[in-house]
Amino acid sequence: MSGHSKWSTIKREKGAKDAARGAVFTKLGNAIAMAARSGPDPETNFTLRLAIDKAKAANMPSANIQRALDRIKDKSAAQLQEVMYEGYGPGGVAILVEVATDNLNRTYPEVRLAFSKHGGNIAEKGAVAFQFDHKGMIRVKGTGDELMLQVLDAGAEDMQEEGEESVIYTAPTDLAKVRDGLREAGLEVTEAELTYVPNTTIEVTDADTAGKIMRLMDALDAIDDVTNTHVNFDIPDDLLN
Repeated sequence: MSGHSKWSTIKREKGAKDAARGAVFTKLGNAIAMAARSGPDPETNFTLRLAIDKAKAANMPSANIQRALDRIKDKSAAQLQEVMYEGYGPGGVAILVEVATDNLNRTYPEVRLAFSKHGGNIAEKGAVAFQFDHKGMIRVKGTGDELMLQVLDAGAEDMQEEGEESVIYTAPTDLAKVRDGLREAGLEVTEAELTYVPNTTIEVTDADTAGKIMRLMDALDAIDDVTNTHVNFDIPDDLLN
């Protein structure tokens, strides 16, 4: 899972930079509007609570969050569709692309062009997704055996240390329970989301291939309708700098 947690870290760092210039707010607003279709109350709709928490962590203004919620009232959120595109990048790495769009005729060509322009190709539905497991992911401050015991007691499946933080994996249906349990235990939760974790990872050791992959990921992330990406590559830090 090292490749997944590293990609999660890269996305967080990039998201912080994008948030500083407001570039990420469209994606966050779409995610909130999509989640709110299942109920406008974050206390009873955990997916909406996650989306709002993620928006707040990116310093999205309260007015923007409210506008995203208000899209339920004016029915514009009903036009949004959640779609998962699957593809392969340079070096045969697997990539899942989650989108929220009100116009598939606009979004699909944009995603397909990003793949083809940067040495990848979009694949048929099911051709890539089988290489990933749907999981809950929680990031907390702290490491060590004592934390591992707390994490397992809370109902998590696994924990991976990463610097001064730990990445915790749960069954999708247990994400809310485990996150709330960890907070009640006094742990600082910095991130929580539903994600796709690769069954195996591909280690990329060629600098040219690594560069092509990262340019593809940047191109996908630049598409407003793309809400998340999931990958199975593991690129050493020295090739990312």
